[in-house]
Amino acid sequence: MTEDRKAILILNDGTYFEGKGFGAVKKVEGEVVFNSTMVGYSGIMTDPTYYGQILLMTYPLIGNIGVADPNSRDAWNIPQYFESDYDLHAPNQQITPYETHPNPRLFKNTGLIVFELCKQPSHWKMKMTLDEALKKEGIPGIERIDTRELMKKFRDDGETTGILQVLDDNQEPDIDQLQKEASKIPNPNKKNFVKDISVKEPIVYKQKNGAPKTVLIDLGSKMNIIRSLLNRNVTVVRVPFNYSIDQILDYKPDGVLISNGPGDPNHADLKATIATIQAIVEKDIPLLGICLGNQVFSLAMGAELYRMKCGHRSPNQTAMDLETKRCYATIQNHGFAVDKDSLDKTDLQLWFQNVNDNTVEGVKHKTARAVSVEFHPELQPAPIDAKFVFDQFVELLKL
Repeated sequence: MTEDRKAILILNDGTYFEGKGFGAVKKVEGEVVFNSTMVGYSGIMTDPTYYGQILLMTYPLIGNIGVADPNSRDAWNIPQYFESDYDLHAPNQQITPYETHPNPRLFKNTGLIVFELCKQPSHWKMKMTLDEALKKEGIPGIERIDTRELMKKFRDDGETTGILQVLDDNQEPDIDQLQKEASKIPNPNKKNFVKDISVKEPIVYKQKNGAPKTVLIDLGSKMNIIRSLLNRNVTVVRVPFNYSIDQILDYKPDGVLISNGPGDPNHADLKATIATIQAIVEKDIPLLGICLGNQVFSLAMGAELYRMKCGHRSPNQTAMDLETKRCYATIQNHGFAVDKDSLDKTDLQLWFQNVNDNTVEGVKHKTARAVSVEFHPELQPAPIDAKFVFDQFVELLKL
């Protein structure tokens, strides 16, 4: 890594931060968001929910355990340590090793912001440094800026868009030009990120005959959602986001899961997904939605959403089950939320509520076997409190 390499982050209001560059020499633009998790940066950065976003890690030292081997896989040929794969493939398919892959897709964020990048990481599972991994995948990073000041700006003004540029050695940034460009960044939520990140063809993770079968509508699924089902002896059929109800029924599923994913749940291209969800509920097929899946399920049932000033992006959000009054520590990453008042005009009832700000964390259909949660019950890295959501869903598949 070259110490002379400069980098700059410019927000759409003209505010800028100058620091040191790492990763790829590149200029990117996008929504600038944060995550306050202390550990597990590899799982966070490979989470497809961050697709197209410039990610600020608020913990002051990132990269201290490097990046594990992307070629290390479990029994289902799923990467052991990441929430996405660097290539989409069937479980039994031979794939190109990460080192020689021409265009890996392991990390999903567009850029990375940290206070300090660890230059000499150490861990027995480490394959490469974070800097090396970002160079491999063409992702720029900036360090040595006041990340506390940036986070306070998010707190006061809300999340925003911006430009991150890492320059060649001894090159200087053109601040005036970058400020002009940053002020004209189009709303990133107008893009259909789900279309970019979803599988293009079905992928089947098959268990032994007789195992219940779930169709996973892939809006940008984390790998651990798939693994959580496989660990419960469920066959998973991962299908594109715009699959119709007839295409899904061809698999004769015992249930349907709507995954997490990036972007705006109100995007016009998700209307087909919403229509499919409505048909699934009408047929009373067991359904579970997670994160973006919760939002599009709620939209399909007639609820409304709103853009949060500052999203929930941390591993310690407390959600209360309103039926039992029990509280659960949950991990979350979302910038949209369900409007609680809009549930009154639907067949949904509030299931989970955030203890900190009373936002909607989960809903249940009053008559159909359909539920959804805003948090992530699939662990890694996360509290294990909410894993029972999968257990309840799998029990429905067996009925």
